[in-house]
Amino acid sequence: MVDSMAATETAPPPDAAGATSDPERSGRERLRILLGFVRPHRRTLALGLVLGLLATAMSLATPMVTKWVLDTLSTGASLGGPVAWLLALMVVGSAVGLFQWILLGRLAEDVVYEARASIVTRYLRAKVGAITSKPAGELVTRVTSDTLLLREATSNSLVSLVNGFISLVGTLVLMAVLDLTLLGSTVVAIVVVAVAMGLLLPGIGKAQHRTQEAVGRLGGAVEGAVRAVRTVKASGAEERQGTKILGDAREARKHAVTAVKTEAVAWTVSWGGIQLAIIVILGLGAWRVSQDLLAVSSLVAFLLYAFNIVGPISELTQAFTTLQSGLAAAERIREVGTMELEEDGAAARPASTPRAPGPDGRDGAARPVLVLDGVTAGYAEGTPVVHDVTLEVPRRGHVALVGPSGAGKTTLLSLLLRFLEPTGGEVRLDGVPYRDLTHAQVRARFAYVEQETPVVPGTIRENLLFSRPDASDAEVRAVLEAVRLAADLDALPDGLDTSLVSSAVSGGQRQRIALARALLKEPDVLLLDEATSQVDGLTEAAIHDAIRAHTRHGAVVTVAHRLSTVLDADRILVMEGGRVRASGTHEELHATDELYRDLVAALRIAVDDPEPDAVPTIA
Repeated sequence: MVDSMAATETAPPPDAAGATSDPERSGRERLRILLGFVRPHRRTLALGLVLGLLATAMSLATPMVTKWVLDTLSTGASLGGPVAWLLALMVVGSAVGLFQWILLGRLAEDVVYEARASIVTRYLRAKVGAITSKPAGELVTRVTSDTLLLREATSNSLVSLVNGFISLVGTLVLMAVLDLTLLGSTVVAIVVVAVAMGLLLPGIGKAQHRTQEAVGRLGGAVEGAVRAVRTVKASGAEERQGTKILGDAREARKHAVTAVKTEAVAWTVSWGGIQLAIIVILGLGAWRVSQDLLAVSSLVAFLLYAFNIVGPISELTQAFTTLQSGLAAAERIREVGTMELEEDGAAARPASTPRAPGPDGRDGAARPVLVLDGVTAGYAEGTPVVHDVTLEVPRRGHVALVGPSGAGKTTLLSLLLRFLEPTGGEVRLDGVPYRDLTHAQVRARFAYVEQETPVVPGTIRENLLFSRPDASDAEVRAVLEAVRLAADLDALPDGLDTSLVSSAVSGGQRQRIALARALLKEPDVLLLDEATSQVDGLTEAAIHDAIRAHTRHGAVVTVAHRLSTVLDADRILVMEGGRVRASGTHEELHATDELYRDLVAALRIAVDDPEPDAVPTIA
């Protein structure tokens, strides 16, 4: 397993400019970002460069040895020596090229893996708001397609740039040794190609950057449509949704076509310029041979270099165009480094905080497990969602939060789990302020069932063991029985090994799997956000039994719109407008709070003094 800190160090540091993508960013700055991914592998890259130089040297020697062969024919000497050199250059050059190919291929995959590790680590350590503010599909493209573009740029392109440049310079030097006049025509063609490439490459980089941005938006749109496919179909919105998604696809295509056209022009200019130079060399060289100004063997060697110079120029052209894609990808990956992380205080205490007497003189057993003291918090700066909330959660028992939508109930759960930090007031766990505990220490004491009850991709067994992988089969069976799910799972062909991607598992069963997973953790505090919204009355009764059983040795905090699920809570808090307007038992609130009475009346709940252990029913 990759060390998360090491993986994080692989990613370039956050830029002061923030996470906003900028296609106009200077080439030097973007190259610096790209080199940040290569720096840990500089030795391997240097070895690949040395191997490339060896291969280049042998390639440059071949025309000279060919000239030696031709000169030997004219003198009648033995051809054994020069032919042996030609064979040796071919064999050794092939071996060096093979080793370099494998070395750079492995380097490329290492860079991709480490970039992906740094991105995934950053995602999982980032604040919840930083992750949820972006479409999931957009985040996925950073891990998949962007890292693939990074692969070529950080290995082959960088080496090809150096090898191609040295090969070009070496070829020109050897051409100068053979004939300066023919060299002049070659240099003119190279200058024309270089000027054209200098004008075209910035356009390629901008187009590639915009293409990747459009692909990210496309990924987010597709992910959202697939996630809500039932709603899309039920609304008859397939065509409209498809048109919207294909709009992003067309945008990606438009920028990609622009990049392709620009690359095609760059390649045509480079290839055409060199072909024209070869024609000029052939004509001018033939004339010089006819005037006895140049030996035939020298013309042949020069032509071989002219043909070979196509290689380094093509290599440089390909390297530059690939590098543009890599620079765009590297910048998008760097943006992940600007995501705000969950910061843990240096003075963090152990997770098993001693339950010593508190400032109020109460011992650990009597003191509330959780206290919110005048807490104010919001998702946007200056816009609080909850205002001056004070709340105590006893170590054992059931506390319920009710109120209209938008009252701040789920926000309170986010505060308890440190998905959100208060802008005012203080949250304490066992008397210890949250600021003195790490996020892991806080969350180790909780289990959480979300409103959407998401399940982790994998089997039912893997989901159940997600928070407590060392649980025994007997313990797993016990929690499944508690939520009345054991018989349902026994009926599945693969039992606990059934994939949760399978449609054989219903929404209500997925909700109970999430609840069973939370109960299996045996937390100090169980947080339930609409945990019974998709179950029938009999199953709801069983879940109530499981919750009541947990309240005998731990705390339960429930958020519910279905008041029938919380009528027997030890304490009910009524929230409105981000504040706690009233608290008490069901009977007390029904007698004293108008909003609570309205909520009860809206759901037509019977209030005929239910027995303590009976599940209230909807009339």
